[in-house]
Amino acid sequence: MAGLKDVPARLTGKVAVVTGASKGIGAAIAVRLAAEGAAVAVNHSSDRPDSKQAADRVIESIRSSGGVARAVRADVTDASRIALFEETVRLLGPPDVLVNNAGIYSFTPVENLSEEEARRHFDTNVLGPVLLTQAALRYFPCRGGTVINIGSIWGQSGTPRTCAYSASKAAVEALTRVLAAELGPRGIRVNCVAPGFTETEGTHALGLPGTRLHDRLLTDTPLGRGGHPEDIVPVVAFLASDEAAWITGETIRCSGGLR
Repeated sequence: MAGLKDVPARLTGKVAVVTGASKGIGAAIAVRLAAEGAAVAVNHSSDRPDSKQAADRVIESIRSSGGVARAVRADVTDASRIALFEETVRLLGPPDVLVNNAGIYSFTPVENLSEEEARRHFDTNVLGPVLLTQAALRYFPCRGGTVINIGSIWGQSGTPRTCAYSASKAAVEALTRVLAAELGPRGIRVNCVAPGFTETEGTHALGLPGTRLHDRLLTDTPLGRGGHPEDIVPVVAFLASDEAAWITGETIRCSGGLR
């Protein structure tokens, strides 16, 4: 990421857990938080060699810039999420920041949406953040902590063919508001960052570039281009920092004006 030598060291002394951090927006978040001084647990969910190699590339990028990071494998939808925090504490210390970034998305007409696919969206995108936040409460310091959920503008947009994804991301915004109200008295802030259309490995894997949908998304974005992970991460870093100490329960849209 360009310009990281010039970012403020707002997170020095903090430990951050970033889920789904081996690629895309999650990887960029991990790199940015480390550049601002946090020690980062880079979570990946699979035992596949390519998943571990992708996480290792993120670790190498962080370390080559003088940052501190360790890779931790855990599936956000099962009991290994506890090991995610236990391993983070062992390797880096108790976490101050949890970024619930891990998520899935697909584009399917509602009549073709299987029950299995719908459940997979809610298990990963909604239940994962609920259970990870629940687990983090055992490890946050007594002074509090910070939870940042990665939502999507599709949680509000009503875009066709995104039934499961949009519903799950709308739930993430509701979850953010509820947890902010519930955990605020314990000094824990909870916010949501909602990207618009963002160019990542995932969008290329879906074959979006060059399609009519891709062209329409660019046309409908007032700033005239798709987003990049580097457009999202400064907002996440700000919310993780003490500069955002008076902000909780909010959803901040990073979409180039796309709604």
